[in-house]
Amino acid sequence: MKISGNEIRPGYVLEHKDRIWMVARAEHVKPGKGPAYQQVELKDLVDGTKLNERFRAVETVERVRLDEQRYQFLYQDGDHLNLMDQETYEQQAIDQALVGDRLPFLQEGMMLTVLS
Repeated sequence: MKISGNEIRPGYVLEHKDRIWMVARAEHVKPGKGPAYQQVELKDLVDGTKLNERFRAVETVERVRLDEQRYQFLYQDGDHLNLMDQETYEQQAIDQALVGDRLPFLQEGMMLTVLS
């Protein structure tokens, strides 16, 4: 789904420059001269590199639709987080690096939405 540059929000997943990025930060900037733009900080979902880009309102970018699934956070085991699928009750371990900066806020029993 194509969206305009001024519709970009944190948490969106975008396809840009043939890579998949998550929007970490988006700030609307209106300079004294020239048109307004969105200053966006992107994080590559594959290798974790960051990229700062400017998107004007007339530019379009592809927003990637991902599957959402509800999981319950059970416990942390070393570098892995153990989650339980709320529909099938199957347990799954994921790498804690996928959670990033939000890791300190996880509590046992907390419900999570996982995008895949």
